[in-house]
Amino acid sequence: MKRIFLLEDDLSLLNGLSFAIKKQGYELDVARTTLEAEEMWNQDRYNLAILDVSLPDGSGFDFCKRIRETSNLPIMFLTAADEETDIIMGLDIGADDYITKPFKLAVFLSRINALLRRSNDFNSSLSELKSGDICINILESEVYKKDNLLELTASEYKLLRMFIENHDQVLSSEQILSRLWDCEEKYIDNNSLTVYIRRLRIKIEDDPGNPKRIITVRGMGYKWNSQN
Repeated sequence: MKRIFLLEDDLSLLNGLSFAIKKQGYELDVARTTLEAEEMWNQDRYNLAILDVSLPDGSGFDFCKRIRETSNLPIMFLTAADEETDIIMGLDIGADDYITKPFKLAVFLSRINALLRRSNDFNSSLSELKSGDICINILESEVYKKDNLLELTASEYKLLRMFIENHDQVLSSEQILSRLWDCEEKYIDNNSLTVYIRRLRIKIEDDPGNPKRIITVRGMGYKWNSQN
């Protein structure tokens, strides 16, 4: 059974969220402060982390950074911090999704299911994918560049694998988002996708400012250049 970690201090929201998540068949552990979260956290215990941003004793952004130091499990922000700068910050530091309050419960649960399903769906009978000096170890969900292990988030891993599996083909933003988010792409705008692409380029390109692998095709989308 999948286990979810929820860091949320709003009591008026917690009961409803807990009931809805458990009704989906997931186990749930709840922390209400960053101190409680630090005491409870065990990366091998959880399949997904859902974090608020504004907490009584700190920020969910800081706890997200702490998770990303050692784990690439999916992370979702669920928060009232809805400024564009907050959303970009959350995605830049490693979150896979960012939902702002108020939200529709059905959409929230759908995004949880999509994150967990996609993190599992990338296991297959193939053992690895290679393109140039990039190698994806599918069984371990690990990515290497010139034999150096890259620290990718779940969304970055899925995005990279999608590009390599469809190398030299132009993928529109809509195609990419629909594959990553189970046709919920209408809830994610192109600015968010731009953040994902930039973050991935920083990790895999020799010169992120002049990308040779993930190519922007103006007016059409993106493609993976297998010749580099």
